[in-house]
Amino acid sequence: VQLVESGGGLVQAGGSLRLSCAASGIIFSLNTMSWYRQAPGKQRERVAAITSFGSTNYADSVKGRFTISRDNAKNTVYLEMNSLKPEDTAVYYCNAALRSDSPSFVSYWGQGTQVTVSS
Repeated sequence: VQLVESGGGLVQAGGSLRLSCAASGIIFSLNTMSWYRQAPGKQRERVAAITSFGSTNYADSVKGRFTISRDNAKNTVYLEMNSLKPEDTAVYYCNAALRSDSPSFVSYWGQGTQVTVSS
């Protein structure tokens, strides 16, 4: 199983970016998908999550600016980021709880994509 992120980059404050994360491989069931971020010198934090039924949850710092969505047919999760601030600068990681070749759900991580917001 692989999670491959795309869509990071450099943007000015107030701008927008859209991140994508596609899961591939043997996937029998895909549960909650999430986006995390880690800034230099800080702990990794969860930014947003979406269940297989579409229920969402956001960190207070991004509420009203970020939107998480998913396409179950494509095993893909998205993060639409608007009104970006310099403090949003971080490496963004995709996480998925899925069942592959085992009876239990296992947590998988993507390789990360850099988002840099300039002031």
